[in-house]
Amino acid sequence: MNRPAAPPRPIRLLLNGEALEIADCAPTRSLLTWLRESRGLSGTKEGCAEGDCGACTVVVGELDPAAPDGVRLAALNACIQFLPALDGKAVFTVEGIRAAGGGLHPAQQAMVDCHGSQCGFCTPGFVMSLWAHYNNAAGHTQRPPPESACSALSGNLCRCTGYRPILDAAQRMFALPAPFDRAALRDQLRNLDTGTPLDLRHPAGRFRAPRTLDALLAARAASPDATLLAGCTDVGLWVTKQLRDLDDILYIGAVDELKRIDVRANRLRIGAGASLTAAWAALVPHWPQLAEIAERFASPPIRNAGTLGGNVANGSPIGDSMPALIALGATVELASVRGNRCLPLETLYLGYRRTAMASDELLAAIEVPLPDDAQVFRSYKVAKRFDSDISAVCAAFALRIEPATGSDAAQIVEARIAFGGMAATPRRAATAEAALTGQQWSEAAVRAAMAALDADYTPQTDLRASADYRRRVARNLLWRFWLETRPEAPLPTTATRVSALREGARQ
Repeated sequence: MNRPAAPPRPIRLLLNGEALEIADCAPTRSLLTWLRESRGLSGTKEGCAEGDCGACTVVVGELDPAAPDGVRLAALNACIQFLPALDGKAVFTVEGIRAAGGGLHPAQQAMVDCHGSQCGFCTPGFVMSLWAHYNNAAGHTQRPPPESACSALSGNLCRCTGYRPILDAAQRMFALPAPFDRAALRDQLRNLDTGTPLDLRHPAGRFRAPRTLDALLAARAASPDATLLAGCTDVGLWVTKQLRDLDDILYIGAVDELKRIDVRANRLRIGAGASLTAAWAALVPHWPQLAEIAERFASPPIRNAGTLGGNVANGSPIGDSMPALIALGATVELASVRGNRCLPLETLYLGYRRTAMASDELLAAIEVPLPDDAQVFRSYKVAKRFDSDISAVCAAFALRIEPATGSDAAQIVEARIAFGGMAATPRRAATAEAALTGQQWSEAAVRAAMAALDADYTPQTDLRASADYRRRVARNLLWRFWLETRPEAPLPTTATRVSALREGARQ
């Protein structure tokens, strides 16, 4: 006798500490819409509906064995997060962070004390970013440096205050104690009944969240037209800006195997489901030269939600991670029920947003060879704003220089140069690389490579930059690389980085 299939389980999450079940939910309903329309929590605002302004910022907690007390707290943009992706997680809004006894949290009180709010529209988002910063700071025995607050708030925009009182509040709040019980939140999350993988069916579509890679690959093979969803930082805009209907969604965020980051055979392996925050945190210790790119890649709420695998698989010609990864010789692992295959990252891209992935494949991991003493590397981003802006040009340069021996001068044995924003895909500069390979690292070789760049790229003019500007910037970035790494009297980055010069002028 065949028993009827059990009905799909509802979405289960914590909202400001309260366990909730949501049974009737369209797969692309945003967290923001649900909070405002179904829960009456109007403190979370809609400003841009694309994750840029920060007015919708909330904080999401989830189980993470590597985090303090097993819980990770991260600021996210509610406007582009699909509600089913919050299954098994905790959501905190500005209404739910008050202190014991109903008083203001230090983040709120400091905003009052420092006059950090004027019109008030952006204030709840700022408060939530401050709340995450407060609870993630390593102890409160001393105030974190001001620059850490600048970073934490780089995804929040305000038209009124000029930011100074808000930054003052970011320092003042640490003088006001308000401990957060991560262990209690961990236990609450563990008590949520999420044992069965989420398979949400609704007249508007289906949302599946397999728990294992094998189950995900099987679902991908059975539904090759389904939309793969990772951090929702790009796909979310398909819905909010393009008004697209997504009938079938396969969410990779519940597969722990895809979030692993480790070192294997002298290669850093980053699972495609690892957040951008986690991925950059793993990359920068090996390549400190990536610190500025990591800081300028979108904003903390986007980095907390988005994944490195999503950025790479997206194939955008202006994705900030790809030039650096290509220059470093990264490879990608593609997986399907037929097996896995690896290929150099630069060969993944066939054309504008077209990749070599088959319809039943997905990106499983990115692997980057660890550096050695012979590697000379830099990566640069040029955009109209320092924070939270899309690149006009992004460049990366990696040379392997064989040291001088006897009468033989040091020689470039391998040159890898990659640019974003210069073509329909992130692409290497083969002609410029050839001009450097076999040469001494000298001004003459650099000048020849700068001239050769014109043969490698035919950039376009768009709203971000003209073709002529991009060509000129590309040459100048190679020259900057030379200035910072030349054998004699190399310049420190503080002498070539505009933001460092700006910071120095303020002191």
